[in-house]
Amino acid sequence: MVDFALRNYTRSPILPLLYAVIFVSGAAILALELLASRIMTPYFGVSLYIWTGILSITLVSLALGYWAGGRFAGAARTGAVERLIGLYALLPALAALSIVAACLAYPYAFLPLAGWSLILGSFAACLILLFVPLATTSAMNPLLVAIALRQAREHAGDAGAGRVFFVSTIGSVAGVLVTAFAIIPHLTNFAAVLIVAVTLALLSLAAALSASPQPRSRPLIVSSAVVAALAALALLWNADAYTGRQGTVQYSGGAWRVEASYSSLFGTVKILRTEANADSGLFHRLYFHDGLVQNTVDSRGRSESFYTYALEALALAYRPHLRSVLTLGLGAGMVPTQFARRGVAAEVVEIDPNSLRVAQQFFGFDPAKVRVHHVDARTFVRNCPRRYDAIVVDLFHGDGTPDYLVTRDFFQGLRACLAPDGVAVFNTFADLQRPSTYAHFLVTLRAELPHIALYRPHWPGAVHVNSFVVAGARELPAPEKVTFDYVPPRHSATLWEMLANPRSVDAALLAGGRIVTDARNAAAHDIALGQMVHRRSVVEALPAPLLVN
Repeated sequence: MVDFALRNYTRSPILPLLYAVIFVSGAAILALELLASRIMTPYFGVSLYIWTGILSITLVSLALGYWAGGRFAGAARTGAVERLIGLYALLPALAALSIVAACLAYPYAFLPLAGWSLILGSFAACLILLFVPLATTSAMNPLLVAIALRQAREHAGDAGAGRVFFVSTIGSVAGVLVTAFAIIPHLTNFAAVLIVAVTLALLSLAAALSASPQPRSRPLIVSSAVVAALAALALLWNADAYTGRQGTVQYSGGAWRVEASYSSLFGTVKILRTEANADSGLFHRLYFHDGLVQNTVDSRGRSESFYTYALEALALAYRPHLRSVLTLGLGAGMVPTQFARRGVAAEVVEIDPNSLRVAQQFFGFDPAKVRVHHVDARTFVRNCPRRYDAIVVDLFHGDGTPDYLVTRDFFQGLRACLAPDGVAVFNTFADLQRPSTYAHFLVTLRAELPHIALYRPHWPGAVHVNSFVVAGARELPAPEKVTFDYVPPRHSATLWEMLANPRSVDAALLAGGRIVTDARNAAAHDIALGQMVHRRSVVEALPAPLLVN
């Protein structure tokens, strides 16, 4: 009887179908992993500790799934191929149901989790998003090995495991590529995850309807797949209403609505807008990137963000006869635009294509007046085409400047880009109640640009605030007095007071600082802790709908 069953299944076309299922499920699950990291960023940031949580939960889920799949396969009696195929076909539908449940939960659960603990909350968030889908789909691999082995006794050596994991892994590669280049640029993360759920549900449906002979569990498989697909499509259809992300939200003393949203490999950019004032007709736009406010601009094109005026003023104070300036990081484009208006030859480096699109469409940036380089800042300074009188460094991703852009190696390239008496002006964030985190940046910068001046606005009660650093290879001249007549009144007094009172970069500020290099980052934990302090202040201030991408 066993030999007859094996010959029957060997002649059946079911095995190629099951390989197709493992290929597509591998693609779907890697897509889910990639999307999960983007979903979590606005809530938990992108620090070392957050990624530790994501990777740990991912690996634990896969390990338990492989173990459980092996146990199921081993427990099935000899020749029970039908039972194995039935379980194999059911698992994608169970993964789809868990994804739908996660999408129902996370828009309302992640903000409280982040407020509770960024580290433990990120572990819990990974469990919600990834544990069941990864465990169920990884269990499919040993099941397929068992099915293939029982269908063809001549399999020897690895019993077909090599082929199964090869197909699954190639599917995962395909999933990453499709997600990165086709899904992320065109869909929100919420919608994309639900499409993954629909795909998995359809896999179960196809396997159940195509298997020959039909597994006894076919009604359960079909009903589970249909419920999962319909639930995902219903939630997808009502996504905006369910999450509230397209409605009006109260934030920073005003009512805002999402005017536009753009996704790329570098995160999600949202443009928020207030209604026009009934008397003046003025409104405001806000550049919002993965939970962080990059700039606020009124409808006349005037920035409401303090840092834009501070960067411009410091560059001009130390280089009053400024002829050329390079800005690293475009954002809304306000800083390079203002330099260009002064007749300065302005250039900007930006890696995210959405930044240029947004700056042009909503903030009046004109690439005909400012030369734009679409490249990573590190790559650009390594091969700098010329030397600049000033370089403005305004590079942020997640909760701070990426690690590879605060190393001595990067600052070495930056120095090579500066004219001999040029200055670099940095926009950074610092909590000087925890100076050790900031000391690493200052000590590393001084290794290449040894002459430094530090400026911080006096904002009573604020701790983690913009801190501006002017650095040069030569001794800095005494700054000249700078005045603008277009600074918003609420920033004017603070700006002039800050410019008149630079903070001394003394031994206390540098204490405990270590030089960070590409090869060694002994400050990684301190930097991660500092970034988490910033992210906590963000999630405490933002309404939940703004964090759903």
